[in-house]
Parts: sequence; structure tokens; C-alpha cells
Amino acid sequence: MRFLYYILFFLSLGLFSCKTQTAEKTEMFKVWGNCEKCKATIESSIAVDGVTQKKWDAESTLMTVKFDTTKITLDGIQQLIAKSGYDNDGYYGDDYAYGKLQDCCQYERKPFELK
Repeated sequence: MRFLYYILFFLSLGLFSCKTQTAEKTEMFKVWGNCEKCKATIESSIAVDGVTQKKWDAESTLMTVKFDTTKITLDGIQQLIAKSGYDNDGYYGDDYAYGKLQDCCQYERKPFELK
């Protein structure tokens, strides 16, 4: 009988000591742009389910994003930003969308290989 209690004790320890895996991830990558209007466009382009935090810094041109990996990928986030006209570490911005950006937001574009 005592042996059965030991088995139950160790099984309960195993059940309650399991850590839950989080699907949340934080990444940083470069997104080219110039100003606060760029910031608004870039951040709003990834206002989608799964992105929990987003912050683009105009001075460093670095994007910090926190997201749920079960709902969206880093690749998907970078594609959304590129669709809004902004080049980033993963994708070259959509030319049509770039052409529609305000003058202050049209940064100097470089060939993707030089980024």
C-alpha cells in the first residue's frame, strides 16, 4: 500500500511541475522609413490577429514586434509591412504602395541586395 502512495506522489509531482510552453515571441528587424507618419502606417499595417505589441523607431528604423506564433509568423508580419510600401529585412516594399506614400515618407530606396 505504501508503494502505491509513493507512485501517486511522484506522478502528481510530474503533473504539477510541467511548464506550459508559450507561443509568444519577440523579434526585432529593420524597416526603412523616415518619420512619425511612417510609424503610423508601418504599425497599422500589422494590426492583425496574433500581433500583440508593435513599435517602430524612426531614428534607428528598428521594428520590435511581439506575436503569437500559432497565429502569425515573422515572415507574415514582414510581408504585411512590405505590402504597405516599406522595405524591411525580409521583403522589398510594394512599388505601387510606396508610390502612394506621402512625400515625407518616401525614403531613399536601395537595391535589396545592399540592405
